[in-house]
Amino acid sequence: MIKIIAEAGVNHNGSEELAFKLIDAAFEAGADIVKFQTFKAANLVTKTARQAEYQTANTGKNESQFAMLSRLELSYQTHHRLLSYCQKLGIEFLSTAFDSESLKFLTEDLNLKTLKIPSGELTNAPFLLEHAQTGADLILSTGMSTLGEIEQALGVIAFGLLGCENLPSPEAFQTAYSSSEGQALLQKKVTILHCTTEYPAPLAEINLKAIDTLAAVFNLKAGYSDHSEGIIVPIAAAARGACLIEKHYTLDRNMDGPDHKASLEPDELKAMVKAIRDIEKILGDGRKVTMPSELKNRSIARKSLVAQEDIKQGECFNEKNLGIKRSGDGLSPYLYWQLLGKTARRAYLEGASIID
Repeated sequence: MIKIIAEAGVNHNGSEELAFKLIDAAFEAGADIVKFQTFKAANLVTKTARQAEYQTANTGKNESQFAMLSRLELSYQTHHRLLSYCQKLGIEFLSTAFDSESLKFLTEDLNLKTLKIPSGELTNAPFLLEHAQTGADLILSTGMSTLGEIEQALGVIAFGLLGCENLPSPEAFQTAYSSSEGQALLQKKVTILHCTTEYPAPLAEINLKAIDTLAAVFNLKAGYSDHSEGIIVPIAAAARGACLIEKHYTLDRNMDGPDHKASLEPDELKAMVKAIRDIEKILGDGRKVTMPSELKNRSIARKSLVAQEDIKQGECFNEKNLGIKRSGDGLSPYLYWQLLGKTARRAYLEGASIID
């Protein structure tokens, strides 16, 4: 089954009330998981770190990341309430930690068993190691990265999953990654996501075939985190075999905030989920067999052996009196050559199906 993460992110604008409404929207859309972002602005950015271009454009404010993110924090108490609400509804709660304090809160206070590592942290080796050492299942997003950088990140994660006691180092990470034990743990614990980190991501730079590349190169479950406009790209990713789809959504794209404009509205999220569920049905199990709905059409669409003219009992079948026509309720044309020269065991009128 394709897992669908409805990425609420920071589209609650720091409001607990909006966060609850976002959970409702994800649940009503049929998503499997609703995901938020957990951070302390003071731990995440310097007070002078500049915004990304899309953040300035989408918020209409030229301010520091610190000022923007400070408004978008959710308190730990709110996190507890959101988790409880998700458990009540029956939708999984997930959040991305952007600093060590937040990671500790998610794993030790909220007891989350799955963690999402965002693309921006892929080269943050100490933080990757902290994630791995929790023992949680990990979803690793790979926007902005190269295959070499992804392998390095997976080496750090393998090192952490193995519980290696030697000092962390590039050599130790590579050894862990190359070991059969490390590979087994990565395959068990890590899902890797292709991603294009731009908001919205240009269609010409989506490169969905990279999902196949990630799965083949790293021998891991591969999914897709989408930042494009609309729902066509995540649907295509599902059809391409992504095991997990992540998509930003909002209650209203016209709200103030950095991510609303590149997010789906509730009706669009619902349409995306339905389309992906339909894709799952369409993909099937890969076995080529006659489907139940096809059975009734076989005798109509296929041909069988027929009498081209009246054939008497005991008369030999030959190329003149033996033909092939619809419908397919007689002997298979595969037996044509076997019947030539044999005697008819009964009489056939012209056009009758040959049945023995």
